[in-house]
Amino acid sequence: MEADTGAGVSRAEKKALDKAKIVHRETERNVLKTVTRILKKAEDERTEEEARTLLRHPSAVEQVRGRSVRSGQQRRRREEVCDGVEELRTKVSQLAAAVRCAQHLVVYTGAGISTAASIPDYRGPNGVWTQLQKGQAVSSSDLGRAEPTLTHMCIKALHQQNLVKHVVSQNCDGLHLRSGLPQHALSELHGNMLIEVCASCIPAREYVRMFDVTERTALRRHATGRRCGRCGAELRDTIVHFGERGTLEQPLNWSGAAAAAGSADLILCLGSSLKVLKKYACLWSMNRPAKRRPLLFIVNLQWTPKDDLATLKINGRCDEVMELLMEELDLQIPPYNKAEDPIFHQATPLRPEEELSHTRCLIAPPAGQEDQPPDAQGSAPDAQGHAPPAPQPVQGGWFGRGFSKGRKRKKRKTV
Repeated sequence: MEADTGAGVSRAEKKALDKAKIVHRETERNVLKTVTRILKKAEDERTEEEARTLLRHPSAVEQVRGRSVRSGQQRRRREEVCDGVEELRTKVSQLAAAVRCAQHLVVYTGAGISTAASIPDYRGPNGVWTQLQKGQAVSSSDLGRAEPTLTHMCIKALHQQNLVKHVVSQNCDGLHLRSGLPQHALSELHGNMLIEVCASCIPAREYVRMFDVTERTALRRHATGRRCGRCGAELRDTIVHFGERGTLEQPLNWSGAAAAAGSADLILCLGSSLKVLKKYACLWSMNRPAKRRPLLFIVNLQWTPKDDLATLKINGRCDEVMELLMEELDLQIPPYNKAEDPIFHQATPLRPEEELSHTRCLIAPPAGQEDQPPDAQGSAPDAQGHAPPAPQPVQGGWFGRGFSKGRKRKKRKTV
């Protein structure tokens, strides 16, 4: 006699039920495939049998059509849209008027402000996530050659004019600090690739470097391989990956971001999809009545989940919009001057035993100051005359967990 499985159902009956469920699911899948194939045809091209099939399965027809609508919506949201010249000028004039009237303007920035520096964004047509979803390889860019863009310099100038009170950035490239924006006016919520810290020192001791410190780091693996010059503890990067919660006071500066957002009467979002920032409730004053929330201006080429709440959405490239804004405000855009880049006097030199602790290129020094040792530059031949290694695909670190989405390793079965 078959053993009872617990609820008055024998093992044989349970197997039969499981098999029936599998058959039912397979039948539903086949129906959906058939309905999908039929709906792809024009109505006058369908046979009578195909028409009857659609009538027999109304729920499947509704499901397939719903999927098609959602797919089209997602496709349209990924498209980049640019406003016309006149429309762009009109919108920027409205933005300029809001900036003049604002008492506490806070700027939120995303990867879109750094694409002009040849640093890829994430969700654009050539973004990191987009290429990985297509199965394409993503190679590292030479971050040592990246410099602050026109948008970075405009933001710095607006802060100097006391028009911008605080900048909240998702970017890890360090270009805001390199533009000359003071650290107290900046919250780098996802970290800074040029900063490693000693969490054992109190307060945490920062080491600014001339290279990307995330070469050996990844999700939940933050050790950089170097040690604190004061206490000898292992240094860690400051990057906050997907699935992690940032705990460092600096450079994340969450307290500064929350305080600025709480006082804001105008928020300007530049080059961000806002798909991550929207989750941070403290940045949006949603606890206030709608009429008391800050005005929201968004500059982005693609759709964002905050578009419907925006006072104005400007579809344009950040550099173009910011250039027009500075013209409207009658302010000069300061050019980036490498000789004045704070990184060159803030950076902590590597100790002799650490000079070979990385292979990333150094930020090129200003003309006439090329006094770094060849091996530390990461671009000159070594002592044996060997050429430097060719650029390798990005290995996590600054780009974070996203690379694992496109490179899932299959575990080998041991015999």
